[in-house]
Amino acid sequence: MPMRYISTRGHAPARDFAGVLLAGLAEDGGLFMPETWPVFSPADWRAMRGLSYPELAARVMAPFVSGSIEYETLTKICHHAYAAFDHPAVVPLVQLETHLFVQELFHGPTLSFKDMAMQVLGLLFEHVLTERRERITIVCATSGDTGSAAIEACADRAAIDIVVLHPHERVSPVQRRQMTTVLSPNVGNVAIEGTFDDCQDMLKALFADTPFRSETNLSAVNSINWARIAAQIPYYVAAALALGAPDREVAFSVPTGNFGNILAAWAARRMGLPVARLIVGSNRNDILARFLESNDMSMAPVEPSLSPSMDIQVSSNFERLLFELLERDPVATSKTMRGFRETGRMAVSDAAWHRARGVFHGFRLDDPGTEAEIRRLHDTCGYLADPHTAIGIAAARAHPATHGVPTVAMATAHPAKFPDAMEQAIGIRPALPPRLADLMARPERFVVLPNDLVAVEANVRALVGRNSNNL
Repeated sequence: MPMRYISTRGHAPARDFAGVLLAGLAEDGGLFMPETWPVFSPADWRAMRGLSYPELAARVMAPFVSGSIEYETLTKICHHAYAAFDHPAVVPLVQLETHLFVQELFHGPTLSFKDMAMQVLGLLFEHVLTERRERITIVCATSGDTGSAAIEACADRAAIDIVVLHPHERVSPVQRRQMTTVLSPNVGNVAIEGTFDDCQDMLKALFADTPFRSETNLSAVNSINWARIAAQIPYYVAAALALGAPDREVAFSVPTGNFGNILAAWAARRMGLPVARLIVGSNRNDILARFLESNDMSMAPVEPSLSPSMDIQVSSNFERLLFELLERDPVATSKTMRGFRETGRMAVSDAAWHRARGVFHGFRLDDPGTEAEIRRLHDTCGYLADPHTAIGIAAARAHPATHGVPTVAMATAHPAKFPDAMEQAIGIRPALPPRLADLMARPERFVVLPNDLVAVEANVRALVGRNSNNL
């Protein structure tokens, strides 16, 4: 059956996968969700054991692209997407303690888990745009890792222009340079004077400007794009199958700010994977931990931390979970999100909150605690964990496995992306892979702009116009 997608706010037309891929955000400001959830049986899961990661990814994603992309095409895309990853297993598991594992998601071209979905996404865009003979403009907001992964996936593609917005001086130097040293003519980088939340709000404002959206054929690769979530589900399946699923439960601990990564784990559970619990790791920007602890989803100022990719107070993907917690009621979802924007506090009913707490557990760790966990891992296991991964591991240890249920902490970034934090914690500056060894010496190209819609739209128009004239 072809998969259809609906908006969490109920006022956008239903679309197929290709339409959702190109649209990104729904016209009513909502996020697209599958109209129905595909569910795999225990026999289906068992049949996936032993598959290579590209084959597994295609099998898990197949129901979501049904009606838009043939299975053989999807399989070829997945093989192509993961062919250049540095580890032959693509997403290797490392055991730290008896029931504690790490799944390394940073062996892609930009050393972050964002490559897991973005490498697939770039090829999906290319396939659909070629079939439709269309061209799009992608604008992407990043807290550090999404931008470089998106640029890596989209640079030099004939049918795509891409502009990445990052918060000025709020990403690590390595993160910034992985974006700004790509000098391809279809790539633009903008440093916004503000926080990641400002960048994310800017992205939504661009989509809300209907004439601009139409003029530039705007699309998105942030996790507001459902295709990103769909392409992240397979690595949770891979970890669970390796540890005995579907005949054994597993738990996941995910360092997250925008809620997209852990939403993919929730989606795997919704599809029938036996996931016992999901642990949300937060830094000092702890809105998700506060919500799970005391139903306090209230905005606070974004504070810089050692884990900058999680320096977020408005977790855009939470709307998708809210939609499910509210029993897929688009009116209630829209009202709740509107109230959140107007008051700075999300009013979630006790019933919905208790449903969330039945699956999710919250955890927070400040910078001194993060440094201490990096040191502990290095001293006890000889394992180098970047600040985000360290928070995820600490969160897993704070919620120990019961009855032999293994917990998998997601290693979301290579420690070399945060050399200052690593040196501060353990006196070691992890080396970048040889292919990135000269990164800090490469020339950069980016502009700094105020947090102003008119200025950003002018920048995007200039890039699109320049490339259109060169066709």
